[in-house]
Amino acid sequence: MVYSALILGLLGSLHCVGMCGPIAFLLPLDRKRKSKRILEILSYHSGRLFTYAALGFIFGLLGKRLQLFGLQQQLSIIIGALMIVVIIIPNKYFNRYNFSKPIYNLVSKIKQKIGFQIKKKEPGTFFTLGFFNGLLPCGLVYMAVFGAIGTGSMWQGSLYMVFFGLGTIPLMTSAIYIGNFLKGTIKTRIVKLIPVFVVVIGLLFILRGLGLGIKYISPTEMVAVEQTSSKHSCH
Repeated sequence: MVYSALILGLLGSLHCVGMCGPIAFLLPLDRKRKSKRILEILSYHSGRLFTYAALGFIFGLLGKRLQLFGLQQQLSIIIGALMIVVIIIPNKYFNRYNFSKPIYNLVSKIKQKIGFQIKKKEPGTFFTLGFFNGLLPCGLVYMAVFGAIGTGSMWQGSLYMVFFGLGTIPLMTSAIYIGNFLKGTIKTRIVKLIPVFVVVIGLLFILRGLGLGIKYISPTEMVAVEQTSSKHSCH
């Protein structure tokens, strides 16, 4: 499943460039020394990956808690269904119920921190910028978080989010150097692929939860493990 996170990051990074590209493009990089510039970019991406890993750990823990109640199989199916529903339902219905209002103040504070850090050139500036960048609300990050919950493990959830972050690095690095460069038909085609792949990931989670005996996709062992954990919890 972690490879699906990597592909989601690769395809979704075009969306990331549109949302976070301006921040990446404004990074106070050392334009004279190439070696230092590379270290600064790596530090920026490390900050983002650290945030994603922390989010994956937290939501993976949530998934583990649900798993302890014998809900691992059902959880995987629910997560997959939620991914598909979010893609299928038109945005106008989500806009009618704006769930992001309670966190507007938090987002504003994060943006202020980012603006403050961009003006600085201290050793930890780029890591801090990446850290705060990873906290900005993003639909694709939410999809990845769903996946982290579905893993039912703190470490697997963390790994899932790290792979998602790694997938975003190539295009985000390109944005740092040359800005938002993908335009026209190529951009349109890639954007159209993103919801298709999210639906595919959702279907994989559903199949995983069904335990149909399909190797690597829908193993029956998952059902057996859940039944065992349920029996132990009853004693």
